[in-house]
Amino acid sequence: MTDILSWFPDAITGFGQMLSSGLDWILTVVQSVHPVVRTLLAGIGILLETSVLVGLIVPGDTIVLVAGTAVNGPVEYISLVLVVIVGALAGESIGFALGRYFGPRIRASRLGRRLGEKNWVRAENYLDRRGGIAVFLSRFLPVFHSLIPLTVGMSTMRYRRFMTWTIPASVIWAFAYVSVGSLAAGSYRELSDRLHSAGYVFVGIIAAFLLAAFIVKKVLSRSEARHMERAGDGDANTVEDLSTPPTAVQQAPASNTKVPHNKA
Repeated sequence: MTDILSWFPDAITGFGQMLSSGLDWILTVVQSVHPVVRTLLAGIGILLETSVLVGLIVPGDTIVLVAGTAVNGPVEYISLVLVVIVGALAGESIGFALGRYFGPRIRASRLGRRLGEKNWVRAENYLDRRGGIAVFLSRFLPVFHSLIPLTVGMSTMRYRRFMTWTIPASVIWAFAYVSVGSLAAGSYRELSDRLHSAGYVFVGIIAAFLLAAFIVKKVLSRSEARHMERAGDGDANTVEDLSTPPTAVQQAPASNTKVPHNKA
């Protein structure tokens, strides 16, 4: 037992050195890509993620996170954030336009059917019942971040209102992912010369962020689920009063007052 305990710290140190060597190679490869090319690839990746349901295949968040690890200085940081924001808004605008002009065809296509009619209905209900709030929160919800722009295009919501809600969500998302990638890589580079197991710091920062993102997505999915299961009022521009069932018909109470007949 004593031998095992004495071996464990050495194993941790050895694995940390291997991890650091692997990270050195990965970060060097990423940083060897020209900053302009690297930034453009991140913008294209997030554009594809938010349009035409390609986000279900292209891991735009991973691309942005990796690009963030190669940021060197405030100019590259701000440039990457701005390009990611523009890419996200361009992708959502494309999704909106496709939904506006080809929405029913896309929904009936093979890709639309593979997504599942249930998800389409849930997206419609969510948008009808939550309006712009659904647009904002969908940026942080799995599947819906790709599906909502198309659904909005098929709804009564105007493009200007759609942009009003999706711009702040895209800004928050871009700053979060670029900042975490940059922080993790910067911390690792600063410590790697003095600490052989600095790779654990990099992995710890990324893992903590991904865990936090996973928890936020789960909490949002559960808290918003009730808005996705019931049909709304058919107007995506308004937030429906949840205390009133969407199928309820408001009727005026019958009057008990009798109108007297005129006697001749």
